[in-house]
Amino acid sequence: MRIQPRQQLLDIWRATARSSFRGGRWVWGGREGANSISDAEQLLCIVLPATTLTSFALDNPDNTLDDVRDALRALGNASEIPRRLVGVLTEYFERYSAEDGTPLFHGGSYFAPAESDEKPATAQLELDVVESYAVSITLTLAAISFARTFGTIVKRPESVAEVTRLEQLASRRLTGAMVGLLRSFTINAFDVDDDKRYGRSLMAMANQGSLPDRQFTTEFSRQLRDVTAGLRDLTIGSGLVRDLDSPGRLYECGWSWGVIEGAPEIDFVQDPQIVQRKGYAQDAPYLYFSVVALDGLADLFAPRTRRQGLLSELQLRLANALNIRWDMTQAYWAAIATFGGGRWPLEDLPWLTTDGVESDYFSLLVTSMSARDLAERRGTDIDLSRLGQVLTELANRARITRRPFQGDVGVGVHFPGIRVSLDGTELYGPKLSWQATDFAPLLLKRSVRVAELINDIELRRQLLELIDEVWDHVLKRRHVDIAGGDTWRGLWDQPANVFSSITERYDQPSWHHTVRVVESLLFSATMTTGSPLRDEGISAFAANLLAEADHLLDQEQLAGSTEAGPQLRGEIQSVRSSIDRAREIVFGRPGSATALLLEALRKLDQLAAARQGPPGVT
Repeated sequence: MRIQPRQQLLDIWRATARSSFRGGRWVWGGREGANSISDAEQLLCIVLPATTLTSFALDNPDNTLDDVRDALRALGNASEIPRRLVGVLTEYFERYSAEDGTPLFHGGSYFAPAESDEKPATAQLELDVVESYAVSITLTLAAISFARTFGTIVKRPESVAEVTRLEQLASRRLTGAMVGLLRSFTINAFDVDDDKRYGRSLMAMANQGSLPDRQFTTEFSRQLRDVTAGLRDLTIGSGLVRDLDSPGRLYECGWSWGVIEGAPEIDFVQDPQIVQRKGYAQDAPYLYFSVVALDGLADLFAPRTRRQGLLSELQLRLANALNIRWDMTQAYWAAIATFGGGRWPLEDLPWLTTDGVESDYFSLLVTSMSARDLAERRGTDIDLSRLGQVLTELANRARITRRPFQGDVGVGVHFPGIRVSLDGTELYGPKLSWQATDFAPLLLKRSVRVAELINDIELRRQLLELIDEVWDHVLKRRHVDIAGGDTWRGLWDQPANVFSSITERYDQPSWHHTVRVVESLLFSATMTTGSPLRDEGISAFAANLLAEADHLLDQEQLAGSTEAGPQLRGEIQSVRSSIDRAREIVFGRPGSATALLLEALRKLDQLAAARQGPPGVT
């Protein structure tokens, strides 16, 4: 890959620190204004790498690397940086808490009117939203992990108290976010010929083989048998549906945009500061918010969370309930995306939702869920390569890897983006919507994730070429020069840089886009630090070289080379070291082992030739 994740992450840290810490204080807000989501994403641009990659760690000043310290010099020296982060994280958790300490997950300035120019009512801006729950899970886990380690370093009582308070605030918000996600999960069950045409829309997308209605519903029940069984046993939070097994019954599952209307309270959560408000969102899943929820929950179920013991006993119980929903949602959408035995529904672009809206952006969302499910099930390289082909086609259609033409509708996924209507908000004022414009960084993130899963060298190479092209596109969309200074230079997103048809230029960065790039770079770093793929042909060749080298070394030792002078003994020892090193790495790095063995064989041949004397001499 042409991506250099370490250097790029350090550049983002410089830009984030320069733009966010001014005049001795942290400045909240970006293009979307200050709200519980954007402000969390702003913090994650620094906190996520610091708690994910060891070489970016900030929680022990003595171990902070020089280039890491220099990238954040706007925040102070190695000792001041973690203390400042403790203060800013605490400020965030207090900023989005009520006076009594209740965590708040308001959508705020992310809400926009769906059709009219009316301003959202105050009550609407204060509605909790799933994206805030999801990003809070990622941020709070990172904050708790950071506080746990830094808390062992600080000695002053006031510093210990600050770190302890940070961990308490983060843990409380984590509980609130988990409760919110449990009450926002939904199963939308319907008949083939329901009044809202959900059934017909699902069949239009999934029934690529044009099966008769009865045969399709039978096959639907068969392929989703395990998912249906898992969903039928839900007992906590929302999403309780009892008739999923009825003949001719179809359904979809996932997360709505907020706590669904009629969501029951979770009775074993007795903390008075975890308020379970009355539900208000449509009782049906949204693709966008389902993917957002799955991304947040992925951090909750990561091995690091378990190893570090970041969850309390109550949170572990909530996590078990969420884990069922996480597994079932991924399995459901992966099954729908690959339904049937021929062409996948996912390959029939664009994706059509059950409410009759179609977009390549929805195809990208379904691809992300399918990739995650294949990762859990250790899917085949063939399946993953088909996902890679879908991602390649999406990049073409969105004019990321192809030149746009005049009036090209493909540019629309970048600007103005996809508007998601939020059913249920009309009860409190004008109907609201949610704008999604992160197609390019999301495509990059998913492509890196799929490439990481592929074990075939050629298939991975093809996808890495796509990643390089998408990265070149994304890189061009950084803020470069803005009137009034370079405050935002190096942050995202300025689509007008690459699409001449977009005339609007933003004067502030989007933390939503920037943190998506950070996530992509972290995936890239993880793939880079992993073991290289093995080619069976090279592995077999290296094994043959190792056998030959061992045999020739034994011959030299038998011929008495070890009893010769110091120079010859040194040569033999060097050869033996090379062979031993090759033996250690031959299974994981056969190419490197081959290089070592070829050099060892060259030296052994020189020793053998020297012992035989010049040609013609007997």
